[in-house]
Order: sequence, then C-alpha cells, then structure tokens
Amino acid sequence: MKTRPLLISPSILAADFARLGEEVRAIDAAGADYIHIDVMDGHFVPNISFGTPIMESIRGLTKKPFDVHLMIAPVDPYLESFAKAGADIITVHAEAGPHLDRTLQAIRAMGKKAGVSLNPATPASVLKHVMDRLDLILVMSVNPGFGGQSFIPAMLEKISELRDMVGGRNIDIEVDGGVTRHNAGDIVRAGANVLVAGSAIFKTKDYAAEIRAIRAAATSVAV
Repeated sequence: MKTRPLLISPSILAADFARLGEEVRAIDAAGADYIHIDVMDGHFVPNISFGTPIMESIRGLTKKPFDVHLMIAPVDPYLESFAKAGADIITVHAEAGPHLDRTLQAIRAMGKKAGVSLNPATPASVLKHVMDRLDLILVMSVNPGFGGQSFIPAMLEKISELRDMVGGRNIDIEVDGGVTRHNAGDIVRAGANVLVAGSAIFKTKDYAAEIRAIRAAATSVAV
C-alpha cells in the first residue's frame, strides 16, 4: 500500500455551538486538514445534530475541505442538498440505503469524493464489490451517535484488514471515535491515515497544541 499523507479532521460535533463560527476559524488556524461534520438524524443513530443550514452558515469561514459524515437513513434523498451546502467528501453508512453502489455513483456524479462508513459490527467485506467506487473508508471505532466515547481496540484489526483490501488504490482510511494522542500511533500503524478527533481537541485550551500532539504521536515524531 502506498504511503498516504496523515490528515487530522477535527469533528465540530464537540465544538461550542454557541460560538461555532469562531470554533471553525480556530481549528482552521490550529492546523486542521479537514473539517469533520457529523450529521445525525435521531433515527439511524440515537441523536440529532444539525443539517445543511448550519453547514451553509460556516462554509464561507474556511477553505479546508468539509468531510461530511451522514449518519442518516435513508440517505439518498439528501445527497444533493449536502453537496450543494458545501460538502467536499460525502460519507454514507453501508446500511443507510438499499443500493450502496448506486449511492456512491451518485456522490461522484455530483463531483464529490465518496466514502463509506463501517460501524463496529459491520464487516469490512461489505466493501468488496464497491472498492473502485470509493475515495474514503471511515472506520467507526465507537458506536455512532454520541461524542466522548472510548476507542474500541478490536477496530485495529479491521483497519489492518481494510488496508490490505485497499492495496494500491487511491483510498483514504479514516478512523472516528475515541481518537487521542495516546492511541493515534497504533491507529496509523494499523493502516489509517485520516484521524477524526472531537473531544480530544475541543476539550483542550490549545487546539493547535493538541493537533500537533496527535500528529506527532501518529507519525512517531517528538512534539
């Protein structure tokens, strides 16, 4: 597998929503590579977050790619609205619609990068026949729906399995859930190159220092 650049994607789900615009500017300035946007519908996952109006309100505040994770079902009717609201990467869950291949084709037809998210109990094998439709695979290392959960160690094996499946393809492997400076090295060694961190960054006083610490731990470079 080709070495891919390490990217940090802070999840604004953990931001202070009373000052969301300031928070987005802050993580941009702090060195975020992507802005991770978790969309929850209270149906597919047991929580409700926000939708396209919030995305549109912050799109002009940063040039960083919007890494949009749709935890909604059915997902197909909403793809176009999130694309128009400024998503650069649209990731859907394998279970969020009846025709995953068609969904991925639709995302790419809109000029966006297409991703699939795998819940902890969803096997890597569901991606076997859509690998060539993918730009990103998102491994959920917690059960989706809430921030602040602890990383599930068994997901390291799944990350390694996906790394082998990806081979030389131009596909990022992203991990979301309980990612911290303490486990970032293990996650990257297993095969991931995009790290989503919410609470680990937003619950600190110095976002830039925490992003540097996660990046350094992931690349085994001293902070």
